[in-house]
Amino acid sequence: MIRIFKKKKIFFVGFFILTFLICFGIFDLCNRTVQNAATTPETKKDFIHYVEFNVNFESLDRALSLDIKGNKENKPVNWVDLLSLEAARTGGKFTSSSPKHLDKDAEKLQNGSSVSELSEGLSYYSYYRKAYGAVLDGLVGNFEEEVPDESAPNGKRWEQKYGLSAYSPIAKGFPYSEFDDFGVSRTYGYRRQHLGHDMMGQIGTPIIAVESGTVEALGWNQYGGWRIGIRSFDKQRYYYYAHLRQNYPYQSDLKVGSSVKAGDVIGYLGHTGYSTKENVNNITQPHLHFGLELVFDESQKESDNEIWVDVYPLCRLLSRHQSLVAKVPNTKDYQRVYDFQNTENP
Repeated sequence: MIRIFKKKKIFFVGFFILTFLICFGIFDLCNRTVQNAATTPETKKDFIHYVEFNVNFESLDRALSLDIKGNKENKPVNWVDLLSLEAARTGGKFTSSSPKHLDKDAEKLQNGSSVSELSEGLSYYSYYRKAYGAVLDGLVGNFEEEVPDESAPNGKRWEQKYGLSAYSPIAKGFPYSEFDDFGVSRTYGYRRQHLGHDMMGQIGTPIIAVESGTVEALGWNQYGGWRIGIRSFDKQRYYYYAHLRQNYPYQSDLKVGSSVKAGDVIGYLGHTGYSTKENVNNITQPHLHFGLELVFDESQKESDNEIWVDVYPLCRLLSRHQSLVAKVPNTKDYQRVYDFQNTENP
């Protein structure tokens, strides 16, 4: 009887231990599976969530000049590579010494060094290249542009160019003023930061598409008034043009889904906005609110995690490439005088 009891006791103890091991094994297997699934490329949301674009105008100007000069001399260097190398060394801080550093890096690259060699040991180079590339890629390259030529049948001809292919958001010949107002306080509706760049000008000034893309937004917004949103064809940049003219804010043929070319007239400067009612001028000073949102993943596009960058230095650079426009007879519209074609991404 005692032996039977001991055997039963041993059996139950063994059964309990075996059950525990099986359950623990299944739990561990499930846990490992969940952990692995969370880190696989298919399920992990691995994209940039934050960008500060603090490149000063002097560095943008020098990097662009080095890029254009290198292309002309058949010793190409990429301006975004140069800026990303400097940012990776300084943590994104650009100073009066930065242009000299860009010169040295360009010289090394043109003498045979590679970007991978210069970025060796710079753990954040890859981040800055992706971040700065999202801002600047597509703004410089090969393109064709019409230029005046009295000997041509229509007074102009096509010319192949390399350089700044993006345009200023303000048409050529129309006065405006600006200063760096990114991040200053705004209080209408709720207290917030100003996530754009204001360009003060005259009502009716033609507004220009900075880069070719697709119209994604067109209509009234309580804060921005009449506004246009244009997405670059590579989907990384969303350009926002706001406070457009009362009664006639847009080019007449513009609609959501329209494709526009860099340099096209898209709308007209005004002071609409700050109203739940449409077509109201509640902005004191006429100006264009110009904003640039970076989109690394579609979940960022309209969310609490939008990435807007300071474009003041970039607008200063773009001012050297403005679109000349002319009034269309018997209409309220203006149109560009000289056409444009991006030959790298037609």
